Amino acid sequence: MSVAETLAAAKPRSGRAISFLFFAIAIALIVATPFLPNYYVRVINSLLIYILLGIGLNIVIGYAGLLDLGFVAFYAVGAYSYALLASPQLDLHWPFLLILLVAACLGAVTGILLGIPVLRLRGDYLAIVTLGFGEIIRIIINNLDWLTGGPKGIARLDKASILGIQVARPIDFFWLLLITVLVVGTLVWRLERSILGKAWAAIREDQDAARGIGINTTNAKLAAFATSATIGSIAGAIFAASQRFVSPESFTLQESVLIVLMIVVGGIGNILGIVAGATILMLLPEVLREFAEWRILFLGLLMIFLIIVRPAGIVPRSFGPDKLIRRLFGK
Repeated sequence: MSVAETLAAAKPRSGRAISFLFFAIAIALIVATPFLPNYYVRVINSLLIYILLGIGLNIVIGYAGLLDLGFVAFYAVGAYSYALLASPQLDLHWPFLLILLVAACLGAVTGILLGIPVLRLRGDYLAIVTLGFGEIIRIIINNLDWLTGGPKGIARLDKASILGIQVARPIDFFWLLLITVLVVGTLVWRLERSILGKAWAAIREDQDAARGIGINTTNAKLAAFATSATIGSIAGAIFAASQRFVSPESFTLQESVLIVLMIVVGGIGNILGIVAGATILMLLPEVLREFAEWRILFLGLLMIFLIIVRPAGIVPRSFGPDKLIRRLFGK
């Protein structure tokens, strides 16, 4: 056997070993989390929330190729849905699951309302309009004192409970978020492989060509915005329930940019890449907390390095969940 044949035969084995290694690390982290102090559990909960947000935004940016810089607006819609329906603010105390459903529906409607005026926009123009939409939502929340509490926010939110089981401790939200991320991630992955997912891919590559072969680009884009916004609102509702306090400061433009960076650094259009990008951008600042004056610089240099070395992201689109499953359990 030649050297080239030997290297070609060794490559799948090494790739499978790396896949097993990362899979083992993920399982070990899940098993170890219940035994960690509450502070670290809260950090992991924040990571899971951002993974959920990244999965939602990836539908618009990664699958449909539409640059959305106002995604934080849907995050805010979900958070304030819980805050208004489970607090003394309006003297309403609805069940958590019902509020989650309401937040998802409101998110979908808001996503469609954003999608309708921007159907004909592309590229930078679309980014500017969505950025403005996110800022409009934040300003409205900040100024409606009688409803949202204004800059002071809304405090004393009800503790969440599911089927009579109270979800209040950080570890409780860890299991809730983990299950939510797994379920949403699986559904979105299957959606990518569906007919609608193929339509999004066609729009991403060439909208005019997609329209020319009979794809209803209007409905496909609206579906992308609605699905993405639904996931963002669900993440916002769980965030509000875990913090039991919301304010406009949590929904700034920087949050939208951070979520976009997670997708770009991790790998556009790849759920595994979102996990990798979120892990780096969320956990690295915690690791560098002792170097508070320099950690933003380190983070910026790391992102520049990754973009130069891995322009397609840490986990490129070609290595999706299906390929990981084949490497772990297939031939």
